[in-house]
Amino acid sequence: MNSLPGSDKPKLHELPRIKERLTFLYIERCVVNRQDGAITVTDIRGTVCVPAAVLGVLMLGPGTNVSHRAMELLGDSGACAIWVGEHGVRYYAHGRPLTESSRLIEKQAELVSNTRKRLAVARIMYQMRFPNEDVSGLTMQQLRGREGSRIRSVYRKASKETGVEWTGREYKADEYDKSTPINKALSAAHACLYGVVQSVIVALGCSPALGFVHKGHERAFVYDIADLYKADITIPLAFVVTSENPSDIGKEIRHRVRDVFAESHILERITYDIRFLLLESDSEDRFDVDTLRLWDDKGSDVKYGISYGKETHKLPDESDCEGYGTLLKKQT
Repeated sequence: MNSLPGSDKPKLHELPRIKERLTFLYIERCVVNRQDGAITVTDIRGTVCVPAAVLGVLMLGPGTNVSHRAMELLGDSGACAIWVGEHGVRYYAHGRPLTESSRLIEKQAELVSNTRKRLAVARIMYQMRFPNEDVSGLTMQQLRGREGSRIRSVYRKASKETGVEWTGREYKADEYDKSTPINKALSAAHACLYGVVQSVIVALGCSPALGFVHKGHERAFVYDIADLYKADITIPLAFVVTSENPSDIGKEIRHRVRDVFAESHILERITYDIRFLLLESDSEDRFDVDTLRLWDDKGSDVKYGISYGKETHKLPDESDCEGYGTLLKKQT
């Protein structure tokens, strides 16, 4: 292995945790390559180097050509690469997780598969949006109604404060340019938020598809988590940027969202919230290391890499079994 070209793959404990990384980098119409431990981004303006290990998610827009070596580095660094469409508002694919443990996804699957436990997690999600209210006795129908009223109120408040006219949310991925400026800003801002949430979810080894409020979509859990932050971050910011009437609203909103994400420590918040929802604590123990074991139905997992059964299941030889040769003939 030492004779192979390139740098050795870093150990997981050597890499920055997801909550310590940059939120996202959106690029388009460029060539992405690798130089040592950094990716290089080259366009008509020149070349810049970006340390791969500090990236949370790299959003690859239209016209982006990525080398095999660059993707190898992103994978080894645990950076989530997401392929997106024009203006970053369509999602196509993503990269690998920054973990080797299945602990969180097993817990996620356990909670989402039990109606009582799933409802409890959903209530906690809504409680995080209504910190001064008790929602423990509300049904999902009542919770959805309260959330709808809350979001409509957020839109009205932002419209009044910024002077941006609001007639309702409209989003069609194939007709981005036909949308109103505020809807363009919201779409671009939410796309950035979804990308960042996706990067944390896969970095922690959770499933983007196993949602508690949303279901039936490959990114259901992404929408669950993203909804925790829209009213505080992306919606107000979208109205502020729209009121400034920038020439390229998609580009401007991405730059501003990135700055606000950094200021609000969004990666740390998302990491904390996911662990709290699934584990009821933000335990700092490192369960992103190799903990492969063999499942046992008696409740105690056992070590892998061991040939079990030799001490109790000795295979017979021909002298131990009468008619051994006849049995072999029957099996063949």
